[in-house]
Amino acid sequence: MKIFPVVMAGGSGTRFWPLSRAKRPKQFLALAGETPLLADTVGRLPPLARMDRTFVVCGKAHAAAVRRLLPRLPAQNLIVEPCARNTAPCVGLAALHVAKRDHKGILAMLPADHHVARPAAFRDAIAAGARLAERGLIATIGVRPSRPETGYGYLKVGAPLEPGAPGNADGVGAPARVERFVEKPDRETAARYLADGGYLWNSGLFVFRADVILAEIRASMPELADLLDEIASVIGKPTYGRVLARAFPSCPSQSIDYGVMERSSRIAVVPADFGWSDLGSFAALPEVRAADADGNVTQGDALVVDGKGNVVLAGKRAIAVVGVDDLVVVDAGDAVLVCPRERAQDVKKAVDELRRRGRTALL
Repeated sequence: MKIFPVVMAGGSGTRFWPLSRAKRPKQFLALAGETPLLADTVGRLPPLARMDRTFVVCGKAHAAAVRRLLPRLPAQNLIVEPCARNTAPCVGLAALHVAKRDHKGILAMLPADHHVARPAAFRDAIAAGARLAERGLIATIGVRPSRPETGYGYLKVGAPLEPGAPGNADGVGAPARVERFVEKPDRETAARYLADGGYLWNSGLFVFRADVILAEIRASMPELADLLDEIASVIGKPTYGRVLARAFPSCPSQSIDYGVMERSSRIAVVPADFGWSDLGSFAALPEVRAADADGNVTQGDALVVDGKGNVVLAGKRAIAVVGVDDLVVVDAGDAVLVCPRERAQDVKKAVDELRRRGRTALL
């Protein structure tokens, strides 16, 4: 079974401003440890998948940074999008490149900017998804919820695919059909999902065969499929760059979830628990970093006095936070962010306002 991981590294990560910038988005930051998230994502793949079968998709502005960060990635395995067009075109383009090598090659679509605390369990979950993909199914990895989270989408678990089949001992459950995808809920609804036990977080991790996903794109997004056909005809030829630059910007900007997954009858889920976080904002850092006895996460020359639940990241200057709780303070040298932890998702509003004011040097 050949697995071709495809790491999607095209996001902008505006919720991590001012650390995240246009030329250094979230996936290039060491938010959860000592190495950037993209390097962590690729580093946890062996022995499940080899580097010569690993692909990275990114935009033109970040291609050089990816090459520096991943010097062992073969040059032909770096897929550069001419522009950002959401995940459906990204998945389709990656599937074309894998299909060129193996028509029934199995893609594991992986965001570049997530955190995984238990890599072995993660690999087990991907391998379980690959076994489903061999059968022509589209597998999604559903993470068992640990709290009534309102920032994630959910999956409603349907009938088991293999009645009576046990999960393994490392947190990977028996596969099942997906009854439906559920939007991000309010807190009351999320609490009901948690109590019900039949819902999983939608991790955004998918596993499928190249021929299957291209057929599903053809069925659900025929306009995208026609444009992908143009690109497929020139992969490996001198005209590839020119055709890609013309066709790709015309692709509909749609997520693979909305465009394909929610319309497909092939969707299955592998329930799993491997210490996953999508690191959606600074508020998530206490999930993945060591905190003090009062729940404060600090970095650099940062000091918290008489405070609880704060995230304080110092740059070159010392930062002292006194007598406040649940605050985010981040010093990036040329910009400082201060906000309540519960508003950390709204940091992108500051980015939007800076853009509106023409403060491009800070973006």
